Amino acid sequence: MTENTKVLSIDFLHSLANQINYPVNIKNHIPNLLTLANLFCGVVATMYAVKGFYEMTAIFVVIGILFDFLDGFVARILGVSGELGKQLDSLADVVTSGVVPGLLLFFLIKINVINRPNVVMEISFGQLEPEFGLLPYVAFLVTLAAAYRLAKFNLDTRQSDSFIGLPTPAMSLFVVSLPLIYQTTDSEMVKNMLLNNYFLIGITVILSLLMNMEIPLFSLKFKDFSLKKNVVKFVFFAVSIPMIVMLKYMAVPLIIIFYVLLSLVSNLFKKA
Repeated sequence: MTENTKVLSIDFLHSLANQINYPVNIKNHIPNLLTLANLFCGVVATMYAVKGFYEMTAIFVVIGILFDFLDGFVARILGVSGELGKQLDSLADVVTSGVVPGLLLFFLIKINVINRPNVVMEISFGQLEPEFGLLPYVAFLVTLAAAYRLAKFNLDTRQSDSFIGLPTPAMSLFVVSLPLIYQTTDSEMVKNMLLNNYFLIGITVILSLLMNMEIPLFSLKFKDFSLKKNVVKFVFFAVSIPMIVMLKYMAVPLIIIFYVLLSLVSNLFKKA
């Protein structure tokens, strides 16, 4: 191949790339790949939830939420952002932090309805009897509420440095911890609560409301590490880490409740 032919070939390829809008700069797509990894984890978690493998469900939800954090973090580091990434992020979260917790609550309520608590952590969807009525479908209220919140989040310019309402990942972590708590706790009181559908439906309604209420909640993002600007975050971590060490799975819903209460107290001090 002559020098002129090489030059013509390169010019032709560049021209073709421009015509089909080929993404020359790969760094623009790294955050989107992380978002898709979140979606993949959500799909796998859904599969495990249907099969009744709740520990694997929780693992993939946590990994998905980690990818959800990383996509925004990496986008800020690389200095890339766009409407596609914003919409894709919410679509991925609908699965990981919407469909999965709805499914888990559905199965927990469904099992209680047919009164088979002794095998609550063993059975799969195909083994359950179909005569369970409509009550378990109330669980999908959290899925609808999560989707509605995520749609609002994309339009709400107030939530760049903090949150308005409970973030969907926090709700998802709360729910995925419930079957794991049942598996590991020695407390009969806690087990009886999780076998009580009034309790589970109450959680469903409260979490759905919290996600969409106009309650300012602090973000865990650090712009710097000064004590004055981050005192609430430091208090949160100082309490949460020992709780995880001591209480294991039981710590997860308690930490999320603490997060909401600490935000409310912080809001009161700001107004004072």
